[in-house]
Amino acid sequence: MISNQILQSTIEGLKNIARIEICVVDSDGKTVAATDTALEEYGAQAAEFSSSPADSQELSGCQFFKITDEGQTEFVLIVSGQGENLYTLGKMAAFQIQGLLVAYKERFDRDNFIKNLLLDNLLLVDIFSRAKKLHIQPEIRRVVITIESGGDESERVLELMRTGYGSNNKDFITEVDEKDVIVVKELSSSENEADIQRYCDTYMKYLGREGIENVRISYGTIVDEIKEVSHSYKEAKMALNVGKIFFDDRLIIAYSELGIGRLIYQLPIPLCKLFIKEIFDGHSPDDFDEETLMTINKFFENSLNVSETSRQLFIHRNTLVYRLDKIQKTTGLDLRVFEDAITFKIALMVVKYMNYMEALEY
Repeated sequence: MISNQILQSTIEGLKNIARIEICVVDSDGKTVAATDTALEEYGAQAAEFSSSPADSQELSGCQFFKITDEGQTEFVLIVSGQGENLYTLGKMAAFQIQGLLVAYKERFDRDNFIKNLLLDNLLLVDIFSRAKKLHIQPEIRRVVITIESGGDESERVLELMRTGYGSNNKDFITEVDEKDVIVVKELSSSENEADIQRYCDTYMKYLGREGIENVRISYGTIVDEIKEVSHSYKEAKMALNVGKIFFDDRLIIAYSELGIGRLIYQLPIPLCKLFIKEIFDGHSPDDFDEETLMTINKFFENSLNVSETSRQLFIHRNTLVYRLDKIQKTTGLDLRVFEDAITFKIALMVVKYMNYMEALEY
């Protein structure tokens, strides 16, 4: 809900405009914010007033006003000052804070709804009924974007993103854990993945200008209904994790770009170990020296083309053939044969995945 800091800033602004002293207390009479500490002595009277049927009251030269939430007294506003217009000024101040309370409550409700939506905590019937109540269009194209920052900067990233991009009342910016900031981005009927990439580039540059480094961004696929937003979120989360393993040089990654990496990521580690053992008889493809691994990767990059690979490595064709023969002798896999090349490529990815998961445990 609305913070004490926001209330304090608001009443100080009202004081400067109306030239009155203001104190906000809760329904128990406890001070929440004040421009003059002398008004805090009226806490007991304010608590008594909060349970009365009156909406306003004058006591000892001060004016008391109720600020309610769905019929229940949330705060009591106490104002003091000189002049005949004290009641009117106090009423205006109460109206301002009442509007602020409603706005923050709606924002809180929307944020809470989006969090539960992302985490699949809502029944289908609840999704549509609550979306209607919160004036959220259910059949709009949306995509979920996750922003992970290094260190403990997620709170600042959330604040920056809300300040820079959270005012259009269409996009939702929130967090569901202490690591990632989530953007539920609304898209027009003509926008596609290239436009999403552009948005992510903009976010990255914006955060960089604000001094936020080591940012990684991922996004899921576009969905057409609000009930599918959680699917896009799960895809974005997977893209973030899989991207660190197989695309560690990419700071922005889409779920659609993961390829076979997203399948390997879902394999249990014991099954991965069994696969490596069966294929390489206890050896591991990352046991090769750096030169051999560079040869293998370059060979894969060039779609198993011997001539182009040897040219890019600045070696004779026969030298490359010799290296490939050596790999075949060691592993039993001929990388010039498509099926063997696929097996070896998958094995390299599986080992990379196992090494990453093992590092996480430490």
